[in-house]
Amino acid sequence: MSDLNPSRTLTYRPFTETDLPAAHRLSEAVKWPHRIDDWRFAFQLGGGFVAEDESGVVGTALGWRFDDAHASLGMVIVSPERQGCGIGRELMTRVVDSLGERTVFLHATPSGEPLYAKFGFAAIGTVDQHQGAAFQPPLISLPPGERLRPLGTNDGPRLAALASRAAGYERGAVIDALLDVANGIALDRDGELLGFALFRRFGRGHVIGPVVAPDALRAQALISHWLALHEGMFVRLDVPGDSGLSDWLQGLGLPRVDTVVAMARGTPPARDPALRPFAIVNQALG
Repeated sequence: MSDLNPSRTLTYRPFTETDLPAAHRLSEAVKWPHRIDDWRFAFQLGGGFVAEDESGVVGTALGWRFDDAHASLGMVIVSPERQGCGIGRELMTRVVDSLGERTVFLHATPSGEPLYAKFGFAAIGTVDQHQGAAFQPPLISLPPGERLRPLGTNDGPRLAALASRAAGYERGAVIDALLDVANGIALDRDGELLGFALFRRFGRGHVIGPVVAPDALRAQALISHWLALHEGMFVRLDVPGDSGLSDWLQGLGLPRVDTVVAMARGTPPARDPALRPFAIVNQALG
């Protein structure tokens, strides 16, 4: 129920590291699975704003600049007791303004989509959230000459280049940060890096993502590697709706539990048609 008590004064200010515990409590209040470490990871790559009243932090919104032309926006949360007061709109205004003229991406829940549309965001696709613990991954045969191998110490720049080609904008800072907290597997052909998949702690368990590959078969091989190593553990993937993987994942025992709308404000990026992301980092960072 909305709290429209005018005596509760709202103020807005930049998000600081000391706000992480309050932001985590806010995400718990709306039943998001993020751990405080997930919040910290997101905050350290970007910045944003909080709304607060006499009770403390009642709203958050973060943004991330990837390069001079692209950014993303997420972690937009308003306390259930303060929804309907225009807090989300004000937080969005501040973050969008801070990102300048960049093309901005976000993933919208059904309740948030109308607000984002008012800011000029338009739907460009969907993302399906799959998760579960009772799965049976198959063995995927790769084309001759290709193999999966552990990441090497010199693979970081090549992973960043692949991820950037697949996205159509710079992903180096995100990949560098992920490599500090994730394990990785590479798809290799005679020393040429064709794709990769990262695996890390997130939310209720672990997440596979990003996954970058030339096609769905190779993406399935990368994903199956991690599933085979973690049978019985809670695993989540967020895959583009047009990836061709959703039915396959459901058949493995990873049901689709949610679908969100991918939206963009500005000029869509020019992606390399020979590569694509088959699973994203998360719904904030893309």
